[in-house]
Amino acid sequence: MRLREREGRAVAAVSGCLAVPRTPGTPWPDLTALAEAVCAAAELRGCWFTVGGARSGWGEDGPGWVAAVEHGAEEQGSVAVVPDVPLPALATALGPVFTVARLESEADELRRAGDAAARELADGRWRAAADMDRERRGLERDLHDGAQHHLVALRMAVGLVEHTLTARGGAAALARLDDLVSRLDAAEDLVVRTASGILPLALVAHGLAAALVTELAEHADVTLDIDDALRRYPAAVESAVYFVCMEGVNNAHKHAPGAHITVRLRDTPRGLDFSVRDTGPGFDPARLPPDSGLHNLNTRTAAVGGTTRVTSTPGKGTTVTGFVPLHPTDT
Repeated sequence: MRLREREGRAVAAVSGCLAVPRTPGTPWPDLTALAEAVCAAAELRGCWFTVGGARSGWGEDGPGWVAAVEHGAEEQGSVAVVPDVPLPALATALGPVFTVARLESEADELRRAGDAAARELADGRWRAAADMDRERRGLERDLHDGAQHHLVALRMAVGLVEHTLTARGGAAALARLDDLVSRLDAAEDLVVRTASGILPLALVAHGLAAALVTELAEHADVTLDIDDALRRYPAAVESAVYFVCMEGVNNAHKHAPGAHITVRLRDTPRGLDFSVRDTGPGFDPARLPPDSGLHNLNTRTAAVGGTTRVTSTPGKGTTVTGFVPLHPTDT
């Protein structure tokens, strides 16, 4: 076949491929199909295109004729044919085709980048929502386990004022109002500090033992059994155990009024061992709903690598026991 005839057939093959209607979901132009058509029309052993850094083609891939493909005074890629047969008209005809292929490739990259950005934005929004929910639940637990202690104490103080007023008259009850006002102020202060994310001062400055003494020593129904030289633990550990102990005392005050409560803290070679035990009527743990407040206890200790267990038997009181292991950095 003469060179000019080969060249004409190659150009016609390009026109014929571009005239085929585009099939949805398939690349256009289909450079692999185009290379095969050029090879068949011009009796070539191989035809390869390079567009936008990507190479595609059909047939033999070896030494041959190579030419740059230009369009709009810009290089769009290159064409290589085997055998070494110069086909400059083919390179000219491929100019618009390579331009479209390059633009399609760039559009695909932009779409993928846009999809990735949209997924990242959605993930970011999800993480932000999850973080906000985690903060909300943490604040809810802190209010429940910390501020609730003061509210329970307030309720007991109000009941005592009512009893005094009924039994001994207004003058005697008036003497107890100062204590009631003081408790109201303490409760208000704790709610504000908790909502602001501020831990009790005694807990931050002096540790777990000092914080429990500050909060519970004035309660005649609570005995504190704490190691004299209880070591300091990481803030997260002390905060978790503090709130678990406070919740255990609160539960005893609410569900076992009049019972004696013992809060125990022990250092062990493996970590911090603690418990809250009351002499109240107890209950059947199997009858508790899955979403009971006791779930908060497990959540708190699990967050610092510890465990919490609640045991109770009707008529034999309730005990909350927990353990947080000692990590190498705690020593």
